[in-house]
Amino acid sequence: MFLAQVPGGIIPTLLSGLQALIQFIPVLIGALVILLIGYVVGKLLQKGVTKLLQKAGVDRRMKDTHVGAWLERGGEQATVSRLTGRVVFWLVFIFGLVTALGALGIASVTTFMNQVLAYLPNVLAAIAIIVVAGLVAGAVGGIARRTLGQTATGRVVSAAAPALIMGIAVFMVLTQLGIAPEIVVITYTAMIGALALGLALAFGLGGREIAAEMLRTGYRRAQRDQQAAGATRTEAEAPAGDAGWSTTPAESRGETPRHAAPGS
Repeated sequence: MFLAQVPGGIIPTLLSGLQALIQFIPVLIGALVILLIGYVVGKLLQKGVTKLLQKAGVDRRMKDTHVGAWLERGGEQATVSRLTGRVVFWLVFIFGLVTALGALGIASVTTFMNQVLAYLPNVLAAIAIIVVAGLVAGAVGGIARRTLGQTATGRVVSAAAPALIMGIAVFMVLTQLGIAPEIVVITYTAMIGALALGLALAFGLGGREIAAEMLRTGYRRAQRDQQAAGATRTEAEAPAGDAGWSTTPAESRGETPRHAAPGS
């Protein structure tokens, strides 16, 4: 009796909706399975990448760099190997999420996630730039400390060179991520110009006396070498010039030879 009182258009609509729901359940289960697979694979890759970087000694090499000092503020868990492992996990998980949403057939969400997925290589490249720059900065700082020692120049170079490398890396990261590229290029150009001008002034004014002393020392050394070469050449030519003259022992001693009287 109840179905007889229900308008005729509602029953087909309810049946159609129920049929669509029943057809959607396998798709939903498939999307959840894809998401679960992405999660598991991401976790496995996270552990593998973390252990690989730890065995390679990346954390130890990055410890003395600016990146390592910044990461130490986050505690023991904030290491390059662990952070890289987490990034790998999220990359794989987001890829699985995009695939799952694509399986659901939600057009707007799928388009957005595809844009996010297309941007992820830039993030990965930026992380690689920071890691490589940190390793290079640490190596340069260590070489400067070992080569120049604890001198004033050594302290300046060991601090300034890594900072310069990391500064350039920051601009490269911003460019890779596409964050205000015009402003980044202008700022980078201005910074390099100011740095070049500062170095020119520092070496031109501060190193003027040192440069003059180096030039004087080089000039004196060249003069001494030239005089020594001339003296050597003179000594080598002297025997050849006196070869046609014969001297007696008395003459060689500077005595006047006595000539024998006639008839003796």
